[in-house]
Amino acid sequence: MADAMVSAGAKSGRPGSDEHAPYFGKYISLVGGEDVVTTLEEQRRETLMLLSSLSEDDGDSRYAPGKWSVKEVLGHVNDTERIMSYRALRIARGDQTPLPGFEQDDYVKNAAHGRMSVDDLLEEYIAVRRGTLALFRHFDDAAWRRVGVASENPTSARALAFIIAGHELHHRRILEDKYFKR
Repeated sequence: MADAMVSAGAKSGRPGSDEHAPYFGKYISLVGGEDVVTTLEEQRRETLMLLSSLSEDDGDSRYAPGKWSVKEVLGHVNDTERIMSYRALRIARGDQTPLPGFEQDDYVKNAAHGRMSVDDLLEEYIAVRRGTLALFRHFDDAAWRRVGVASENPTSARALAFIIAGHELHHRRILEDKYFKR
């Protein structure tokens, strides 16, 4: 029975445009296929390969004045994944309480990511992603398709999984194109 649930949860199917705020379509569109759990697993390896050789100086670099440092970008990805996973948990469990939005710039400003080491931020990334995967691997079809309200918009659990994957991919591309371009 547990194996059936894992395989049922492994393929969430792509969310429809009525399952998320229009803003998040830009992230969802970056994710290929329908198996978001496998995508999240692959991303973990790809992101760690990209960031595992960073020095502390690399982590403190910014591509322009006033832009987030590499450490702040990684901290932002971690914070956003936590929030979106929490939303997915609540929605998948049938909680119909409207979930508030969050202001990403305030989170970065108040987080002290810049004072953390690159290694600590990567450890946090691994832990957050491991928790996200543990949650999503056990969603059944009904859980994936449940819809709640987040940031005043109908949102499904599967849309949140795709948003997590697309959001990370978006920021990884920014890191590759603007921070690590050599």
